[in-house]
Amino acid sequence: MTDKTALTPTTHTAPPAKFSHGVRKGNILQVAGQVGFLPAEEGRPPTPAGPTLREQTLQTLANVKAILEEGGSGWDDAMMIRVYLTDTGHFAEMNEIYNQYFEEQGLTAPPAARTTVYVGLPAGLLVEIDVLAVLG
Repeated sequence: MTDKTALTPTTHTAPPAKFSHGVRKGNILQVAGQVGFLPAEEGRPPTPAGPTLREQTLQTLANVKAILEEGGSGWDDAMMIRVYLTDTGHFAEMNEIYNQYFEEQGLTAPPAARTTVYVGLPAGLLVEIDVLAVLG
């Protein structure tokens, strides 16, 4: 049986409850829902990258990427990306940001994806993203 490894990059704060930012078992890596918090700094509470969807989305994608890399993975291993928005009016802008980001990343084959509206994020947060990756 393959060991399960919890992943918390140095850029991330320790989770506030008994969960991990990501978990790898064998060639499967699940990234837990990430939001657009800036990299952790000791003594500073988690801080959003900014008030806009663009700022938060780009930081969220950077946070997801850090966990993928911590687990020995990358965007090309992503099989499923789930995006949760807090406002239905953000769908078009999210698609634009998403497409531009992955074009810049040189993604060879886009993963399956879904976007839904979720209103349970903490105040001020506009987007959450989780990813399922299968390595090599």
